[in-house]
Amino acid sequence: MNTQLDIRRADDRFHTRAGWLDSHHCFSFSRHYDPANTHFGLLLVSNDDIVAPGTGFDTHPHRDMEIVTWVLDGGLVHQDSEGHNGVIYPGLAQRMSAGTGILHSEKNDSWTLTGEPEHQQPVHFVQMWVFPDEQGIKPGYEQLDINDELARGGWTTVASGMAKHRDVRAISIAQKHAALQAARMGANETLVLPTAPFVHLYVAKGEAALEGTGLLRAGDSVRVTAAEGQRVTSGADGAELLLWEMDATVQFG
Repeated sequence: MNTQLDIRRADDRFHTRAGWLDSHHCFSFSRHYDPANTHFGLLLVSNDDIVAPGTGFDTHPHRDMEIVTWVLDGGLVHQDSEGHNGVIYPGLAQRMSAGTGILHSEKNDSWTLTGEPEHQQPVHFVQMWVFPDEQGIKPGYEQLDINDELARGGWTTVASGMAKHRDVRAISIAQKHAALQAARMGANETLVLPTAPFVHLYVAKGEAALEGTGLLRAGDSVRVTAAEGQRVTSGADGAELLLWEMDATVQFG
């Protein structure tokens, strides 16, 4: 199968704006629905959220979903009905398995990180959902600081259920056909995309150029079908990239 590149620009995403929330959605989400844009591979949600200080998502339910949260700036306080709580910060990988059902809240408590309320700042994060291998699993939670791995450069595995990543230090997800990688790239660095049936590349910060697409800015994404090791190069100010590698797709019905 020939490689197909589907470029989705930042300004074309669904947009939710409330007094405390500025959220952009790569796929159909909540009141935003497009039957032609419900998922790519196993990825159903990729929301780029900015939450104002002292506000956030009140307690709400999830079920039968693997939810990975990646903070770009600030601190996000997580609490759930399984007794897990803590502050998610840049470089701390976090996964919540909703399974048979879980309640959780996510709030911006930026003073928790600084100890000084006057230094409150918005929290900026990307939250991503993938289908689990099976429904009805026990709810679970995992977090892991991978800043040292990110500092070494290249792709860093954030979360994976793939057998090929079992020896890699990363959080796990209950989906054997998917893995999330991140890269903090300096100026004009080049990385190679994995060879995979489905690759979703998201520019979280900065700018980058992918072979066959030209310049990608923050918020742009590319859905690559039958990826064959295309090269991606960061811009003069570097870039932070998130990449889902998947060898299966959602089968509805």
